[in-house]
Amino acid sequence: MKNLKVFLPALFFSAVLIAQQTNQANLPFKMEDLSSPKFAKAVTLSGGVCIIPLGIIEKHGPHLPLGTDLYEAREIAFTAAAKEYAVVFPPYYVGQIFEAKHQPGAIAYSTELMWKMLEETCAELSRNGLKKIILLNGHGGNTSFLQYFCQAQLAKQQDYIVVLFQPGTDQVNAAEIKSLKKANLDGHAGEEETSMMYFINPVFVDQDALKNESGLDQARLSKLPFAYTGIWWYARYPNHFASDIDTPNKRLGELLIGSDAGQVAELVRFLKKDNTIQQLQEEFFKRAGNPVGK
Repeated sequence: MKNLKVFLPALFFSAVLIAQQTNQANLPFKMEDLSSPKFAKAVTLSGGVCIIPLGIIEKHGPHLPLGTDLYEAREIAFTAAAKEYAVVFPPYYVGQIFEAKHQPGAIAYSTELMWKMLEETCAELSRNGLKKIILLNGHGGNTSFLQYFCQAQLAKQQDYIVVLFQPGTDQVNAAEIKSLKKANLDGHAGEEETSMMYFINPVFVDQDALKNESGLDQARLSKLPFAYTGIWWYARYPNHFASDIDTPNKRLGELLIGSDAGQVAELVRFLKKDNTIQQLQEEFFKRAGNPVGK
């Protein structure tokens, strides 16, 4: 029984989920765990704040699960919600991943679907009283899409706000994090991601397979001058792996998750008590409806 944890999924045995899944009001923070009456209470307790941890289904080198981004983003969200209560949306894996379609297991939805899914998810959360929505992105390929999605919130007036979490420097743990990092190249499925997954559950890291493929930059478009092209990632990392990592570091993974979670919790705390974004949006749309002021 002592070693049972190693053989079962991390989502059931994360220390966060076991020790801190409920708060003083005895309300789970995972939306899928709430009954309908408890959901209504959770909306109030959260101050209308909901975190959507966004991942993707894609190859993560030869050694990590297809759902790595889901696990990492949700672990950060769980840890944050345990610090400062917010409702955490169920697993969300619809995003931008065209660059991985050549690898087994990638699920790449159309641009129309990924946009509508997020748009309608936000609208439905708002309809249910969760009007302050945090996008917690766990997938690098989503970055430009999510920034544009946030910008597009100014296209038409809504009764909710959407903010994209952007981590900053952790002044407390930055030095230790830097001291633990050993990789010279640390990108997709690299030292940080592998260490986070090792912290979440070591069984998710196949350390033997880690050495089966190269994650080095192949620089096949290094002579392209002054241009951006969508094939850039494939040109550099066709194995969908960007790292010279050798082994994971559990402490590094713990610090990385804890650092982001602390900052997410701070953002949740701010949004609960501050309505400046809503006020600015209302002011903006009032002026946008009559920009010449006549």
